Amino acid sequence: MWRLGFLSLLLFCGMVDAAPHVPEDDTIVLERLPEQADPSLKALKRMGAALRVNPSNLDVAAPVAKRAIEAARATGDPRFLGQAQAALAPWWTMSDPPEPASLLRATLKQSQHDFVGAIADLDRLVAIVPANAQARLTRATVLTVIGQYDKARRDCASLTPLASPLTMAACDAAPASLSGDAGEAYRTLVQSLERPREAPAVREWGETLAAEIAARRGDAVAAEMHFRTAFALDPHDAYLRAAYADFLLDQGRPHDALLLVRDETKIDALLLRLALAEQALPEERAAFDRHRNDLAARFEAARARGDSLHRREEARFKLSIEHDARTALALAIENWNVQREPADLRVLLEAAHATGDVAAIKMADNWMTASRIQDVGFSTAHEAKR
Repeated sequence: MWRLGFLSLLLFCGMVDAAPHVPEDDTIVLERLPEQADPSLKALKRMGAALRVNPSNLDVAAPVAKRAIEAARATGDPRFLGQAQAALAPWWTMSDPPEPASLLRATLKQSQHDFVGAIADLDRLVAIVPANAQARLTRATVLTVIGQYDKARRDCASLTPLASPLTMAACDAAPASLSGDAGEAYRTLVQSLERPREAPAVREWGETLAAEIAARRGDAVAAEMHFRTAFALDPHDAYLRAAYADFLLDQGRPHDALLLVRDETKIDALLLRLALAEQALPEERAAFDRHRNDLAARFEAARARGDSLHRREEARFKLSIEHDARTALALAIENWNVQREPADLRVLLEAAHATGDVAAIKMADNWMTASRIQDVGFSTAHEAKR
């Protein structure tokens, strides 16, 4: 999913929940939480303790929620999102919350795929504070996720006096590259990446986006260069790692993809990439069987909880690993009704072709024609099936 902008609020919506395990002995350590190794997460724990003393103080609650969102993005662990929402509890159902609470609430709603709710919060916030760059950038990102590219680009254009050149270029490159202007979006973004004095986190965001656009345009050399540059800036970014792994898999480099994600099994989206890489490597058959079963259990547990946030990944699992095209298509259509990013379109198109579902193929084709999306992967898939 496109990451929320201004980078302090960037968020990876990966899955990490596993099937429940009940230990036989109360002394067994189930898991060592990440704050044991990350001082910033220890700080979050201290901040949470201060909030419990004064839970209605927004000046205390907002930094806790913001840091928890950053932790979720860094670790892929949705428990931090629960911490963020708990911090915002006094303002969660308020019709007119203060500006910081409204922005953080919109960010969390986006992570829960409540895009309508997120946009409603952001619309109200922009109407009250037109110069709120974070609200406009976040709204542009959400609009891009649901395929409203013209509206997203208008928000990006409004950032001209409010944000850095690279932030503006990256904001616009996302919707522009999906609506017929991929070449110009890429050139503008690359030019902005050459400018000095941009924050490393903003530069990493821009490099990742440039890599994805280059890959969709069929320029594997440029995509590899941008992925490597982004990875050097932040090797811990889970979203980047997943996108890079997808690129390597598409390039027929499963061993390289495996090396990239083999130590990331706690994050379901990365475990999925690992299983896909192992599936293509005969010597990894035992590990593949284990990870396939692990993923199946995690998806089953998510379904039992009523969790419908990860239908794209489950559809890909059903299609490419379990070879259950009909179930994959049902999941892909359900997911497509909520969000419309290139990965959502790809799994929909591949599942539709695998089942020969004419209506679903037409739905995907109509979207590609209307949006004018440029992606060599989609063209190759069509040619292979025709």
